[in-house]
Amino acid sequence: MAYSVLFGVFTVLMMIGMPIAFCLGIASLATVLYIGLPPIVVFQQLNSGMNVFAMMAIPFFIFAGDLMVRGGIADRLIRFAAGIVGHLRGGLGQVNIVASTLFGGISGSAVADASAVGGLMIPQMAARGYDRSYAVNVTVNAAIIALMIPPSHNMILYSIAAGGNVSVADLFTAGIIPGLLLAGALMITAYIVARRRGYPSEPFPGFRKLAYYLLASVPGLLLIGIIFGGVRSGIFTATESSCIAVFYALLVALLVYRELDWSGFVEAVLQAVRTTAMVLLVIGTAASFSWLMSFLQVQQLLVAAMSAISDNPIIVLLMINVILLVLGTFMDMAPMVIISTPILLPVVKAFGIDPVHFGVVMILNAGIGLNTPPVGTVLFVGCAVGKITIREAMRTIWPFFGASIAVLLLVTYVPALSLWLPSLFR
Repeated sequence: MAYSVLFGVFTVLMMIGMPIAFCLGIASLATVLYIGLPPIVVFQQLNSGMNVFAMMAIPFFIFAGDLMVRGGIADRLIRFAAGIVGHLRGGLGQVNIVASTLFGGISGSAVADASAVGGLMIPQMAARGYDRSYAVNVTVNAAIIALMIPPSHNMILYSIAAGGNVSVADLFTAGIIPGLLLAGALMITAYIVARRRGYPSEPFPGFRKLAYYLLASVPGLLLIGIIFGGVRSGIFTATESSCIAVFYALLVALLVYRELDWSGFVEAVLQAVRTTAMVLLVIGTAASFSWLMSFLQVQQLLVAAMSAISDNPIIVLLMINVILLVLGTFMDMAPMVIISTPILLPVVKAFGIDPVHFGVVMILNAGIGLNTPPVGTVLFVGCAVGKITIREAMRTIWPFFGASIAVLLLVTYVPALSLWLPSLFR
């Protein structure tokens, strides 16, 4: 009966539209009261969930990403991307994807990517004759590349939710090839759709201008190497790298590009504080929820249930993918990762699946969920920037959605795509 209270209260509250953090907290409190434990247990678990040193990386990376948007780094990355791939069919769509990949390697946030790149690219694409739905579809699907490549905030969340036993450096490294694979699949899809619709290409600017664009974007591109190289080599931790990212972004924005003013700095600080407060509240309440699931032995029951269906890892991974894709339609990414990891990680370990590989699969699943209504955060941002409805976007999103699913299946069933690169650093 305790299971029914925990999941029943959570489901009912979520269905009536209550914020996810309150759904988790109230469901945990109701279950604790039902089974006769002191209510203080919920608050102890909430505090311990937030009181994790590695968690400090998240607000600093959020802050660094906002500073880069306001400091002109995103503009220069987009211009460089335009010089590289703008001459291909549907050139601005290709530019959008490459720019999202480059900016994702700096921000680590799909929402920031969709907002920054979409805010610059969607109006330009609409002015050049591209359908707004196409521009939005390219933007929101390319934005999830940011979740796969360092410094992905959600890779850090997965590591914390896994009890800190999965290396952040390995997760950062493992996501690179799948992230680039996703970028390639989206570029092919954008090319095919653009060719069918007769979208134009942009003139090649010439190698001289391309070299100038590259030089202008070097300060932003260097940050990718600093973050990944420093964490991977062990020079500094992911938390320390986030602080370095903030300091570096401030230097570039103030001294190199000189586009960040005082009001922009204050707004970046406030935005980082707001986002961090929301994320930490979700993390804390999810920690209480996860503790109760362990206390009630939900994981063991799930392992037994899946084993009863099949002991084949291929079938198990397929079932888990379906579960995660369904969860992604009504749950935002951070709570989904925090709640699902303690439940599903013991399951995949029981079937011999590597935790790093599973982390990449989970993050990609959750990223696809950000583009599926009713709770598709990145889709909502893209539609707001593109000034179209969710229905308009969903009518034409299927080729891009199909490309993302194809990459998900490939990453799921070819573990080497995730594990080969980390193995080179061991």
